[in-house]
Amino acid sequence: MGQEHEGEGGEEYLFKIVLIGDSAVGKSNLLSRFARNEFDSNSKATIGVEFQTQVVDIDGKEIKAQIWDTAGQERFRAVTSAYYRGAVGVLIVYDITRRTSFDSVKRWLDELTTHCDTTVARMLVGNKYDLENIREVSAEEGKSLAEEEGLFFMETSALDCTNVQTAFEVVIREIYNNLSKKILNSDSYKAELTANRVSLVKNGETSSKQNIFSCCST
Repeated sequence: MGQEHEGEGGEEYLFKIVLIGDSAVGKSNLLSRFARNEFDSNSKATIGVEFQTQVVDIDGKEIKAQIWDTAGQERFRAVTSAYYRGAVGVLIVYDITRRTSFDSVKRWLDELTTHCDTTVARMLVGNKYDLENIREVSAEEGKSLAEEEGLFFMETSALDCTNVQTAFEVVIREIYNNLSKKILNSDSYKAELTANRVSLVKNGETSSKQNIFSCCST
């Protein structure tokens, strides 16, 4: 799974992205809003695992994002290793109106570290921004945790579409950037450069960890 790509002229990218977080934080509605522009106010808890594929254009390249969703309840934790396998991006979701879901983020990050490579593009998502009037977790707390853990951060609302598209696209672009760097640093690419007597010079590379703190704009 993970990323698949072909040679020049016929690039095809398939990125596996997983959604994690406690039950009822809105993972499934984030997915349905992104993939189908739908929101189900009566959505039931996810049973097992499901995924949707969405095509996104990044710098003129067609990227297929395969977004995986699973239940956040403990009894489904047996699926974890298979669920994470091949993932190159992850959205860790909490509900801004439920502090317990925010408190669980570190546990989810620990699990992520156990199952995934360190280059996985990671974003912390505070969902249900439309319920701002009953929030229990401030945007500043989300931002602070994201900075501490080296994550992108965004507050979203699957209900009114706030930042949903943007959150997924930031993760997809970061995966694409990570893949580009990996190709540039691969032994085969370096060998090709040597053969052509070309050298790569690193110019004060900007950090890809730059956090996106976009709480309110659509």
